Amino acid sequence: MTVVEIPEEHLRAFTKDEINAMPLRRYEGPVHVVRTEKQRDAAVKALREETVLGFDTETRPVFKKGRKPNPPSLIQLASADEVYVFQINLLPMDNGLLELLADKQVIKTGVSVHDDIIGLKKLAKFRPANFIDLGEVSQQHKMQTHGLRNLAANLLGFRISKSAQCSNWAKEKLSKQQVAYAATDAWVSREIYLAMQSLGLV
Repeated sequence: MTVVEIPEEHLRAFTKDEINAMPLRRYEGPVHVVRTEKQRDAAVKALREETVLGFDTETRPVFKKGRKPNPPSLIQLASADEVYVFQINLLPMDNGLLELLADKQVIKTGVSVHDDIIGLKKLAKFRPANFIDLGEVSQQHKMQTHGLRNLAANLLGFRISKSAQCSNWAKEKLSKQQVAYAATDAWVSREIYLAMQSLGLV
């Protein structure tokens, strides 16, 4: 691995108080909730034109001890201009969506992507390609911030809300708050990747 000179301000840890003092941001561009085959086909067609996609999944949490984790309910993919939220609990991951996740030409970037992929593989067989884990990149470069919220604070200078994290993602009709939260996670993943790219980390 090439040694990159990272500015000192990006190498340190950030306290909760420091992060909470930062401005709160969320994704404010167009969000498409994908729940029909027609919507899925249009979304995949648009996303195939991109070279870098922010990636995340959301899974209905398990509150009882000893229960197996639920499969993911959503896949979120952020392009340069839009975010697509696929309700994969309602719509199978076929007709191009799996091919997109396996496309070596399209970078998919997020945090803890290995866990997300394990969850998705319970729903469908595919060979994931060109996924970049932002937390792993930050660890390789000896940065002290690894999670999505901390990396956003470190590299983008704002905080994101985690208030909807434990909500019911398997609902047929998602709330506005859930859609905004899900879209923000994918969008921020892409923005962090671009910030890392400008520093020469990826």
